[in-house]
Amino acid sequence: MISTLERLVSGSLRQPDRTTCGASVLVAARMLNDPNYAALVEDPAAFERESLAMHRRTTSSVDVAGRLQVPWPRALGTPPWSIAHQMSSSSGVRGTTYRPHPILPGRREGALAAIRAAAADGHRVPLFIGSRWLPRHVVLVLDSELNCYEPTSGQARQARTEGFVSGDLDLAGWSQPWFSVLPVPARPVPHSRA
Repeated sequence: MISTLERLVSGSLRQPDRTTCGASVLVAARMLNDPNYAALVEDPAAFERESLAMHRRTTSSVDVAGRLQVPWPRALGTPPWSIAHQMSSSSGVRGTTYRPHPILPGRREGALAAIRAAAADGHRVPLFIGSRWLPRHVVLVLDSELNCYEPTSGQARQARTEGFVSGDLDLAGWSQPWFSVLPVPARPVPHSRA
């Protein structure tokens, strides 16, 4: 029997158009975190329909939980805050809140460590990549080795550590890491005084 991860990176589950990489990453993350959902969208036609529907939800004036959000032009893809809302609501690990984090050129090593730590804890990490000037694409980091679901090809690609730190990723034709969407660390439970 083929696993959800194997099906996801088989090359058949690809983003349906040039603007749905973020939505396709959200569908992929939810598939990996929710086996019932994965069973509903595992064929290419269903994956395409759900990616297009996800793109509409994440760019509308209301998020997946019914809260108001800043609407976003669909032609520009999916913004980081919408991906964080969707990860928190249903695509991420249940009960986890996610936030977008900018990846500044001088702080890429720290950003990489945070991505690896989240992946080692079982989280899939949406990663915005692009040119030197703009974020243009979203991939999904699958593990702490930086294997990524790349929605253009529908296959796994590995991001190189050196390329991440130097800004020369060469991942899906893009070089710069821009944002990661990471789980918010759990707050320690305060000890009561007896």
